[in-house]
Formats: sequence, structure tokens, C-alpha cells
Amino acid sequence: MADGETGGKEAVKETRKGAGKGGALTRRGLLVGIGAAGGAGAMYAAMGALGLAPTGQDKEFTPPREGDFTLRGKASASVVILGAGVAGLTAAYELGKAGYDCTLLEARPKAGGRNLTLRGGDRVTELNGPAQDVTFGEGVYFNAGPGRIAPWMVTLDYCRELGVPIETFVNSNAAAYVHVNGKTMRARTARADMYGYVAELLAKATDTGALDRTLTRDDKERLLEFLRRFGDLGPRLDYTGSDRRGFAEWPAVGAGTPLDGPGTLRQVLAAGTGRAITNDFGFEQATPMFQPVGGMDAIVTALQKAVGTDRIKTGAKVTKITTMDDGVEVAYTGGVMKADYCIATLPPHILARIPHNLGPQVTSALAKPTPVAAGKIGLEYATRWWEREDRIYGGVTETDLDITHIWYPSHDYHAERGLLVGYYNTGPEAELYGALSPEDRRRRALTQGKKIHGEKYRQNVLSSASVAWHRQEHIEGGWVRWPAFDSSFTLLQRPAGRVYFAGDWLTHLIAWQAGAMESARAVVTKLHQRVLQSP
Repeated sequence: MADGETGGKEAVKETRKGAGKGGALTRRGLLVGIGAAGGAGAMYAAMGALGLAPTGQDKEFTPPREGDFTLRGKASASVVILGAGVAGLTAAYELGKAGYDCTLLEARPKAGGRNLTLRGGDRVTELNGPAQDVTFGEGVYFNAGPGRIAPWMVTLDYCRELGVPIETFVNSNAAAYVHVNGKTMRARTARADMYGYVAELLAKATDTGALDRTLTRDDKERLLEFLRRFGDLGPRLDYTGSDRRGFAEWPAVGAGTPLDGPGTLRQVLAAGTGRAITNDFGFEQATPMFQPVGGMDAIVTALQKAVGTDRIKTGAKVTKITTMDDGVEVAYTGGVMKADYCIATLPPHILARIPHNLGPQVTSALAKPTPVAAGKIGLEYATRWWEREDRIYGGVTETDLDITHIWYPSHDYHAERGLLVGYYNTGPEAELYGALSPEDRRRRALTQGKKIHGEKYRQNVLSSASVAWHRQEHIEGGWVRWPAFDSSFTLLQRPAGRVYFAGDWLTHLIAWQAGAMESARAVVTKLHQRVLQSP
């Protein structure tokens, strides 16, 4: 959320920088301003209108590379991997293909780490909190950890390689809601009004000659034509509403009944919908997105099978790490293990507390990133009322409430029952919910959701399960935040003796499974090169 606000401020700065002498707006400043209001797509379209965008690709499209990569030259070495989350499993999988003998030590009862999918019969425990017995019905699942994958991410390549079927995750849905400042509207309505008024302002400034110093006559005509389309403006370049906003009664045999007209520009700006309607503009969450069929943990299951479940020791909490000239010794609950090398994939704040001889610089570096509180709740309903009554098939409702988001399922459409994510929050909001009992979390989430969907949101709830990631033992956070990607970040990307570090926290894809996988791939490549060069 804060990152989005920072980005907006930077865009304003860039717009000001784009002004020429005497305050005349340059093309660059104009385009940055359009981008700040309407996103990259709007800016690119404006570039096209001004004849500044390329008309086609410079080269043929190259699809993402395959997840599998070959470690050249077979090697024979033993590796102990600390943590059987996505990073640890990926490292073991790739090293195993090259002939390494890998053993994974996992403190939790099962592998997967934050890739956690809950189903009926599961049990969720928390630090200093009551346990929850999950009672979802047959076939119902809750992705309590990661829930979506961007198409450019290596995660999808591993799904292909491991035979994990995928399906579309609806990240952006015009029929979902935006709830800010106590008002609820469809996402399509919020976008239409904001884009319409922004287009009107710029069109009128262009038409009255305010941009004559920087735009040629042809530029103005092209820009006005674009703005008419972008904002659905009237003949006088004014925005008075549009059928893009949706209908109170949708067209069928009759013409339909449009929604009441939009508020004034001041009212639209005061609504504060900017963050909500630009949430999918970023490179990480741009449409389309995907998910494994049947639950995100299908990735973990496939990796476990490929690695070999006999190589994973669960309930094995690491208590000491010692690097030596000829290997690494790791003590854990249940024994001591010695291997040629070690890859530590535990969260940095957990690693920082484990006794070791890796040096004070490593300890200091591990303590730099701070864990971020994050929480989710899955609410199972007897009927999929969001489809039947609200006509929402997948997507996310954005709010300024402490629940932050409501996610609607992107699978099993038209089934009798279903599960939606009733909150997905971070920071203080997640800490607030995490401090509550599971029953109180559910009660508060239902009360907040009622403000958007009405009383039906609190009816026919069959069961629920919630996770406060900062209260999950051996994890203690949804992800981490670095104060800066400084020397500590680069230090931990190098080995400390025979100990290597890996995880999403050592990439610029923090909180994504792709980050864990990319980090693991980088580490096993470095380790393998070292082994091949060893006498």
C-alpha cells in the first residue's frame, strides 16, 4: 500500500520535472501525468495517439525458458538443506538431478513452509494461541499462503516440468467491488469515473490551447481522439457518465437501466479509489495470473515426490550450525548431521537466532530484514451467493477496511458450496487480527464484509480457518522487508564457509514463490561450480 503511495508521489515529481521553461508542459511530462492517473496502459495508448509508440514488436516473442536447467558435469557431494519450504525443495530437486546426496531438515510437521493449503481434517497451531481443527467440506480448500502466479515467473515453468496442472486466477474483475470511505461501488464504476474525469480535464486543457507550446496541431487532434475514447467523453469533451459504469438493470430485450450519474469530480477524487483501481497495474499482478488446480500445495507435493520423501526429516529443528574446512556439521532435535555443504533456507530472523560460527557479520546481516505480519481467513459458505446474487466470478474486492481484501474463488464455478478469502491483510491490521482468537477473527471479518455485501455475508457460513503468519512457529512472518538492499543483502548471497543461503528474501521477488525458486537456482549453480573446481 505504502509503495503505491510512494510511486504516486514520484510520478508527480516527474511530471513537474517534465515542465519546460515558463511552466510549459513537455510531452514527457504529459505522458508521465497520464501514466500516474491511468497507469502504464493509458500512457502507452497516449504515446500511440501522439505517434511515439512502436507499431509492432522489434523481434519475435520468446516464451519463458523451461524450469529445468542442467548443471553441467556430474558431481558427487552431500548437502544438508535447512528448511523444506519452496526454496529448500527446489534446491534439493535441482541438486538431485545432478547426482548430489541431499537431506532436508524441516522443523515443522510437514514440508512446504509458507506454501500452505488447508483442507478438512487439517489442524492449525499458533504460538501462544489455540489450535484450529479445519472442517471444510470435501473438495474445499484454502490457500493460506501464496495464492497466485504471474505468467512470466519461473513457478509456472516448474508446474509444467513437474506435471502440475494450472488454471486461470482471476486477479482483476470489473464486477468486484471497491469499498473506500464508507462507499461501495463496482470496480468498473470506479474506473470509469476516475478515467472519465481525468480525460475531461486533459481534453479541455488541450482544446483550449493550454498545451499549444508543446503539442503540434496533429498532436492535439490525436490526443483528443484518444482522450475521447479513454474517458468516453461527450461531444463537448465533458464526462457525464458512461455505460462503462454498469447498469442497475442490464440490457437484454430492453435497453437496460443505467446507474445514476457519477458524482462531481471533487466527489470522485474524495472517494479515494486510486489505489484500488490500479492494484493490478504492477508487473507482479498484471492479468492474466494462474494457480495450480486443486490447491497451491500441488507444487510442494510434486517437488516432494521428485526429491523423495525419505530425504525429508520433519520435526527436525536446527539448534547449531558449524562450518569446517572439510564440511558442515548441523545439530538438530534428533541428532547431528555432517555433510560436505549446507544450504540454509530458513527465514533470516530465525537463522539469526541459531548458534553458529559463521561470524558476527553474518549474524548482523541476518538481523537486518524484519518480518512482516500477514494474515488470511478462509470462509466456507453453503452457497456461492457471490456468483448467484452479486454475479462475481473470481477477482478481488479492494477496501480501506482492516480486512484489506476479499478474494472470490477462481475455480469450481457453479458448485453448491465454496470458500472465499474474507481478509488478507498485512502490518498493523494483521497484528490486530492475529491477536484475536480464531472465533473473534471470524466474527470481525464477517462484520466488516457485511459493510460491502450486506447481511447475506454473515449467513450460511459453514466453517472457517485463519492463519496469522507472524504467529506460525519456525516462520514468524508472512515475508520480510529489507530497510535497503545493501551490503548485508549482497553478503548473504555469498557463502559463509561451506554454508549457502537461499530464499525469496534474497531476491527482488520477496513474498513470491518465484523468488524462492530463483534464489535456489542461483545457489545450486554456485555450489556446483565450486564442487567441480574442487580437487
